[in-house]
This record gives sequence, structure tokens and C-alpha cells, in this order.
Amino acid sequence: MSVRNLEALFQPASVAVIGASDREGSLGSVVLRNLKLGGFKGPVWPVNHRHASVDGGPAWPDVESLPEAPDLAVICTPARTVPELVAALGRKGTRAAIVMTAGLKQPDAGGGPSLEQAMLDAARPHLLRILGPNCIGALVPGAHLNASFAPGNAQPGQLAFVTQSGALATAMLDWANSRGIGFSHFISLGDSADVDFGDVIDYLASDPGTRAILMYMESVKAARKFMSAARAAARNKPVIVVKAGRAPDGARAAASHTGALAGSDAVFDAAVRRAGMLRVDTLESLFDAAETLAHARPWRGERLAILTNGGGAGVLAADALELGGAKLASLSEPTLAALDPCLPATWSRGNPVDIIGDAPVSRYRDALRVLLAAPDVDAVLFMHAPTAIVPAGEIASACLPLIQKSAKPVLTCWLGGAAVAAARTACAEAGIAGYSTPERAAAAWLQRVNHARNQEALRQLPAAVPEDFVPDSRRAQTLLEQALQDGREWLDGAPAQALLRAYGIPTVETVQARDAEEAVAAASRIGYPVALKIVSPQIIHKSDVGGVALGLACAEEVRAAAVKMRQQVARLLPQAVVLGFTVQAMAQRPGTHELIVGIATDAVFGPVILCGEGGTAVELRKDHAVALPPLNTSLARDLVARSRLGPLLAGYRGRPAADEQALLATLRKVSQMACDLPWLAELDINPLLVDERGVLALDARVRLRPVPASEGGRLAIRPYPSALEEHVEVAGRALLLRPIRPEDGQRLMAFYAKASPDDMRLRFFMVRREVPHSELARYSQIDYDREMTFIALAPQEPGDQAMVAEVRAVCDPDNVRAEFSIQVASDWQGKGLGRLLLDKLIHYLRERGAVEVEGQCLQDNAGMAALARRVGFEVSSGPSEGAMALRLRLR
Repeated sequence: MSVRNLEALFQPASVAVIGASDREGSLGSVVLRNLKLGGFKGPVWPVNHRHASVDGGPAWPDVESLPEAPDLAVICTPARTVPELVAALGRKGTRAAIVMTAGLKQPDAGGGPSLEQAMLDAARPHLLRILGPNCIGALVPGAHLNASFAPGNAQPGQLAFVTQSGALATAMLDWANSRGIGFSHFISLGDSADVDFGDVIDYLASDPGTRAILMYMESVKAARKFMSAARAAARNKPVIVVKAGRAPDGARAAASHTGALAGSDAVFDAAVRRAGMLRVDTLESLFDAAETLAHARPWRGERLAILTNGGGAGVLAADALELGGAKLASLSEPTLAALDPCLPATWSRGNPVDIIGDAPVSRYRDALRVLLAAPDVDAVLFMHAPTAIVPAGEIASACLPLIQKSAKPVLTCWLGGAAVAAARTACAEAGIAGYSTPERAAAAWLQRVNHARNQEALRQLPAAVPEDFVPDSRRAQTLLEQALQDGREWLDGAPAQALLRAYGIPTVETVQARDAEEAVAAASRIGYPVALKIVSPQIIHKSDVGGVALGLACAEEVRAAAVKMRQQVARLLPQAVVLGFTVQAMAQRPGTHELIVGIATDAVFGPVILCGEGGTAVELRKDHAVALPPLNTSLARDLVARSRLGPLLAGYRGRPAADEQALLATLRKVSQMACDLPWLAELDINPLLVDERGVLALDARVRLRPVPASEGGRLAIRPYPSALEEHVEVAGRALLLRPIRPEDGQRLMAFYAKASPDDMRLRFFMVRREVPHSELARYSQIDYDREMTFIALAPQEPGDQAMVAEVRAVCDPDNVRAEFSIQVASDWQGKGLGRLLLDKLIHYLRERGAVEVEGQCLQDNAGMAALARRVGFEVSSGPSEGAMALRLRLR
């Protein structure tokens, strides 16, 4: 479930407190008091089976005796009572409960499933949603709801705070109240047996009273639901995360290089970036980031100018920004010339712009005006240290009108205490982000930069790539299934190379040999020089036991190397079973780069792709990065950039640049392997040679795993559903109907550009000449787990395909209701293509379990209304004037 019945949890009309009490300090007493302290407007019904009166008013002995079903129940009773109470509430008609009780992980008295599982089983038939157990509760100031045992109320505001830690929740509430920070929602998830981060993010994403979502996380349970919710929410409002547990504990158990390098924290970072969220390191940074992002002007770019009356403060800020990877603006000669009349002749003529400590108000104002107008400046950090020349309040009064009128983001930093208090207050009241130190101001700007970079990934329109690559996935699947049937956990040598070739990854010629004589024969066939490598299921890293010999030039060297390897293994790893050797042609590629590309399996987010510097010392190097599949070209390029390989591959000192496209194609192919082959637990391609001639896999090692029949949602992001592709014939022409891809952004742009003004009006309910870039990205980069867009492609010269129609549906998080839209190119209308696409969409939604499809069309769109009726839609007056509502029940 997702947002189902969460309205009853966070906007209840009535509340029952199960276990309400008059006993001072008891959980039931504190919750009852907090509900009154919060000013809840609806009825509050105490339930106490021992007392007829609680807190001076009537109490009810049990759930069944309540006057009506409460929207929300707060359970404060011992763990063993919770499952039956939840069942009674469900029968009564309650749709949400907060379980504050801890200790539900223990089995029930009869030795059956845990009390927590019994609670969930009791709730499920009634769709009763549970927050907790083991949680502080929820505070929603706008609804006057304080259903918690927190030591106080939350102030109203527009920030939502969601946390897994109860102790942290109470501390944060106290900290926020002391600083005047208000909340739309303050939610403690506890053990999140039912309601989890994904559910709450979905709910808050559509809440108009929430400006930003702040989260303290310790773990993620349902990765795909979390990613879908986060990606959808982050397009609409800032989603900022602090996550505990940066220690690479998960890496310790990994056997492959890729598994060791792709630690759980690095994977979580990759998930945050992919979803367009922002991760920060401290709780203080969490609120700084909310301040920066929630009040920010629209993003213009990374070029920041620093305006300061103190050189030292400016240098501290500049150092922090440079260390964090931010870009200071390089001031052009026209900008410097415009600043010259405002500043003393001795000013540094650079960035930071130091206006000197004796600056009067006019110097601040004039210099700020120049920077805000400069085309080479995207944003300004305004810094002031108090002086006796002019009060800080006067400076703020003079500069605030310029800042408020500016389209550029401006951050302020007022250094000091009482002397700058009035200036800080004035900025806060004007909604201008302010910070107390240069380092905090720099950190806040870096947060804005990182958030913008993550958001940019959501808005990219990847270039179209040739669609002629079709992997031999059947061959790969057969190879892996046979290995598992043979009881093998690891593949290397020839079988691993065969797997790579099935996905179009170039490899060196490799032959498996059982003994030294077979190795000599294989080397003679391949041609000298050759490489010889040991094959043993127990040997993970061959070089560690002398299991690799390179550049062997003759039969005698091959034979001697084979004998020596067996002796080395017998001495260093006597328990290892040697199955033989692999003989490979030596790759004569001087000056090539050695990379590692691989797949690891994260316990939460599933398969991840790794790229970085390879070789025998791979785990000592820091130049690597991870990403969640599926990857397109843009995401693959970003992965390479984050691995810090860019300068190395670009060429230097006469060394030619590496073939970037070949590397990106390899990353896409490895990503496809991760999506297609659930038997792959880990994959190392190390080294992968990359140079101006392309890529070549020298060595590969694969770890297998049996796939449970019940396994679903293995990937955190649902990959492209190629099984939905379909070739059809319409009006005598062959068309391809398939789901949209991120690479279709340019096709979609051309489709809208060629549409008639009237077609665009009927589609978007308004006249529009073009669709913005961000909207095109949103329409082409869909979440296949919640949305579907089918497009029709017609062949055109030379060998390209033009988009001639689209039909799309967006499902609610519970997959109950889907909203659809459709558009067919003018010259394809009236040929049955619209009916074909709409039938395909309805069949897909019905298979996915959606309950109904709905949409709207303008009253003068007679063709759409007629098509809807033919398909079976009910057509009626719409919710707004001039529109018709279309509705189809699917089941």
C-alpha cells in the first residue's frame, strides 16, 4: 500500500486513545494531554477497561463500545494486546492507527509469528494503516493534531520532518522550537512495519502545505517504492536526507572487487542522486538546506560571486567552496570596469569582491547592484562583518530591496552577534537565506549546487542511440542456468568471456585447459605470446597466489608457469581445487588505460553498476563510482565523470583520447546484463582496457546466485519493458508500438513541434507553441512502475523513425486510478491508430491491476469523445466549464 487511508492518519476528524490513563507520566496520559495541548478540534475518546472516567471525562471500556469508529486510534497498551486491538479497530471501521508500543518483534505467546506480523495480518483485511510500532507519533500543526508523546508541540510551518529515530525526533522538535522553525508534519516512523518512507513521501509530495521534505533515515525497506516516491516528489519540491551509517560494513562481506568497492553508503548516495534528492551530513545542515532551497530563486547556474567587507572572511568562504567543487564566477573585464567606480582604487579586482572594511552603505549597495546585473554571475554571497563605520541594520535596509527584486539567488552571511542581529532578523523576515559563518554559507551554496546537479539529471534529454544492439540473452541465460545446475558459484575464464560476448563486449581469445599439456596446445593455436591464469572456485584473486603469468613466449614457458602455479597454490592455499588454466592471447595495446567495470548486489537497492580505475591494486584506489541500473548514455557519462576518470581518458602529453563512446556503450551493456540476468550476483571486468581503439575485456569473474521463484522487484528502478514492444500495420504502413524511452526526448519534441495549433490546444487545453525542456524530460523519463507511455513510430529516411502518436497514463501510488491522455499526428488521424494505442494502454492497465481509467477532453473535441465511447468510457460533464469527463471501470 502507499497513500491509502493516510488522510485518516494525518487529518483525522476523531481520535481514540487506547490505554488512556490518569496516571502521571504514563504513555496514555501524555498522549491524551498532547492531543489537548495541540488544540485538536474533533472528539477524543479515551479507552480504558478499568476506569469509566479519564482526565475528568467519560472513558469507554473497549473499542466495540465507542460511539462511532474513530478515524485514528493511538495505541498505548502492552505489546501482547496490540494485534487484537487492531483487529477490533478494523471491524469497527477505523482506517488508521499509531502504535507507540515497543517490543512487537517478539513471537506471540503460542510460538507463532511475531506480534508485529500478527498486527499486520489483523490490519490487512480492513486496509487499516499503521504508523509504528515503537514510534513517538505524529504532529500536524495545521490540523491541530499532536498524537505523540513528544515533550511539547510543533510550531506551524511548511517543512515536513520524517524520522526513524524516536529519541532524535524529540531532540529535533525541541531544537526547532528554540529556533522558531515550524512544520507542516512531524512524523516518527519507528519500526515502519506498514507506513514507511515511500508512503509518507508520496503523501507529502501532493500536500500543498509542505514546501520541503526533510528526512532522517537509518534504513530503507522497499527500495522500488521508495525510489518511485522520491523521484516523483523531488520533481515538485526539495527532498533532503540525512542518513546514518556511513561505515562501509556491507563491503566487508563482498568477495569480488566490485562488491568490496560498492559499499552500501555509496549505493545510497547513488540512489539519492538518481531520484533528484539532496543528501547532507548533519541535522543542522538539513535545516540549512531547507532554508536555502525553500526560499531560493530559480536556479541560473553555479557561478557565484562573493561580496564582502573582510578579506579573511571572503578567503574562508572561497576555500570552502573550492574544496567542495563549486565554481566561483570569473569576473569579466566589463564587470570589473563597472565595479571600479564603486570601490577604492586599491581593491583586488577579483572574486571575492572585497569592498574594504571602511565601506559606507553606498559602496555595499552599488557593488551589489553591479554583481546582480553582471551576465557572468549567477548568484551572490553577501557577507558583512560588523564595523563602527555603519550599523549592519542600515546596510541590510539599503541592500534588501535590491536582493528582493533580483532574479538571481542571494545568500547572506552576517558575522558576529548582537551587532548584526537586526540585519539577520530583517533578512529572515524578507525570506532571504542567512548564515552565521562563511563556512556555513559556503556549505549552503554547495547544497544548492548539488541539488541542482541532481535535478539536472532528471531534466536531461539523452541523445538518441542506435537501437540495433540486441544481446543474445538466451545464450547468456542458458550459460548461467547450466553453471548453477552444475553447482558452480563462480565463473571465470572462458565461460565468463562467453557471457560478455553474448552482450557484445569485446574480449580477448580465451581457451580453457585442464592441464599443462592442454595449455601448451591452446597457446600454440592462439599464437605466442600468451597469458596463463589459474582456474579454481576457491581462488578469488589470482594474483594473490601467483596465479597469473603474462607474456609467455613459448611452450616451455607455458609448461613451466603451469607447474609453478600448481606448486604455489598447493603451498599458499592447499584447500583450493585447481580445475585447470585459461590461456589468453596477450593484448598488445601499449599506453592503454586499465579500468574496472562491474555489477554488485546491494542488500536494499539490488544490482548496482561500478566503474573506476582497475588493475591489481583496484581496492586501494579511490577513483570509482556506482550507479543504479538501468543506464542510458547520459547516466553512463555521469558515472564515468563521478569516477574521476575524465581527465585520464581525455588524453594528455601526446597520449590520444580514449574512445568514450565505446566505454559508454560497454556500461550500457553491463547495465542491460544487470537488468536481464537475475542470476548475476557480482561481476568483475578487471581489467577492461580502454584506449583510442575502443574497449577490450581481458579478465572477468562472475558470481552466481539461485533466483527464488517468488522474487520480484529485484531492481530499485523498473527497467525498460521490452516485452511490450509490438509491430502492427496501420493504413498499409508498418509501425512499431513500444514504451517511451528517455532517449525519445528529441522525437517527442519534434512530434509536438509538427502538431497543428488546434491539436496542441485539444491535447493541453491551451494554446502553446512549444513544450518546455523540463516537461519533455518529464514526459520521456517515466517511472515504468507507476506510469506508461506507448508511442507509435513510423519508418522514415534515412533509417530513422518518426513518432506519430502517443498515449500515456499516470497511476496513483496505490494503482487504483490511472489518468490518461492521447495525441495522434494530424496526418494519422482517422486511421484507427488512436483506437489501437488506447486498447493497448487499457489492456496494460488491466493486467497491472488498476481499477479505473479517467481523463478529460474539451467539449469541442468530438473525435476524442467518440473514441472514448467506442472503447467503453462513460462520457459526462467535466469538473470545469468546457470540459468532458471520461471514465472507464476496469474491474
